[in-house]
Amino acid sequence: MAGFAEMSNYDGLGLAALVRGGDVAPLDLVEEVITRIERTNPRLGAIVTPMYDEARRVAAGPLPDGPFRGVPFLMKDLLAAYAGVPLRSGSRFYAGHVPTTDSEIVRRYRAAGLIAVAKTATSELGVVPYVETAAHGDAHNPWDETRITGGSSGGSAAAVAARIVPIATGGDGGGSIRIPAACCGIFGLKPTRARTPCGPDHSELWQGAAVQHVLTRSVRDSAAVLDATAGPEPGAPYHLPAPATPFLAEVTTEPGKLRIAFTTRPLLGGAVDPACVAAVADTVRLLGHLGHDVVEAAPDVDASAFARAFFTMICGEVSAEISAAERRLGRKARFKDFEFSTWALKLLGRSISAADFVAAQHALHAAARRVAPFFQQHDVLLTPTLARPPVTHRSLQPKGAEASVMKALGQLRAGRTMNLLLSLTPSVDRVYEFIPYTPVFNITGQPAMSVPLHWSPEGLPIGVQFVGRYADEATLLRLAGQLERARPWHDRVPPIHA
Repeated sequence: MAGFAEMSNYDGLGLAALVRGGDVAPLDLVEEVITRIERTNPRLGAIVTPMYDEARRVAAGPLPDGPFRGVPFLMKDLLAAYAGVPLRSGSRFYAGHVPTTDSEIVRRYRAAGLIAVAKTATSELGVVPYVETAAHGDAHNPWDETRITGGSSGGSAAAVAARIVPIATGGDGGGSIRIPAACCGIFGLKPTRARTPCGPDHSELWQGAAVQHVLTRSVRDSAAVLDATAGPEPGAPYHLPAPATPFLAEVTTEPGKLRIAFTTRPLLGGAVDPACVAAVADTVRLLGHLGHDVVEAAPDVDASAFARAFFTMICGEVSAEISAAERRLGRKARFKDFEFSTWALKLLGRSISAADFVAAQHALHAAARRVAPFFQQHDVLLTPTLARPPVTHRSLQPKGAEASVMKALGQLRAGRTMNLLLSLTPSVDRVYEFIPYTPVFNITGQPAMSVPLHWSPEGLPIGVQFVGRYADEATLLRLAGQLERARPWHDRVPPIHA
């Protein structure tokens, strides 16, 4: 069987250049990825839906002459519909759901020349920052199998880090690109709200908080995919103006002297692991060496009000999504079809009044307005991406009596909503304490990225987050390119790799 054993030496654009030069055939690259999946996935649990025959068919051509012509990639099994391929969203309830048309962003992936080889594991409906589901099992971190990959784009992150592919897709509604990028030691950019399309099945995702993009090893791959997928689509409720310069060109443009604020104070409360604090301190030193003006400062966030409002929004969105799925699939949702924590969110969502949901939206908008003035004084904010290195499996899940109460109330159809809410509180707090830096910037809509600049003494990757001004991916990509040149991470290979 054909293949290309040297594939790990190239990023996506590098592979595309080889295809254009006739040095390797797209079908050889697809066969290589299939081999790598079969070799590596039994330990990773990153791949949930093979698309091998489809990938071979596409690779045989003809292929569009896009920037990634002939390059294999993986697609997260959430949101982005690929015609004729199951879309299960990490849930048992979605078994048998096969879209008949492509979503707009998939059309743009295809036009760029990318070839989808498989779909990757996600948390159920993308609601938690770990991938541990009854539908597909656990996704394991290639740096340490006992650790989580982060989520919800955890399968994609694990596959890219393990050198199965250079590019895999993700979505970010509260950190779901940045969190797994940090856990797995790769680059993850959340673009500005509405930078990439989410239609035609959706007008916006999670009230505008969520946006789709990719996880990559190189900064330039992320920028080039953004060039290929960005832009308005018919019927979108809002859109951004086109950038003045292609995103790819920004990666090799020097950023100049930036005003960079940094903080290790968790924006949503909790404690921060010393290794994550050390990662920021080390990055501050590097930024100073590169000539940037770095000061300690943080935006003003009412942590308690934000956390309540964000949780309310998620409950409403999960409940609405499950109701829509019932109509689409023609069957009634049942407790046994879902993770019990997802079912609890659904029940709470159905108990929230329209007035409460709107009030939560007003609170989130108020939080965004409080943050905005900070970026009139600073070009970029630096934080840890996460408050801890990747934790062990089951660390963030409901435990003991807490889990038992949630299960019991779910099976009783949770007439006593307050009891359900109280049973959820410890789990929600654990999640916020793990991700106290990422959700705020989904609500502000600002671009943010996790950059793999640090590893813990135990050899676990620790990402640092950079947040830019609204619609200013350009500054982040210039800075990321500079950091990548100053401290390359491409040669850091996890113990589990292809």
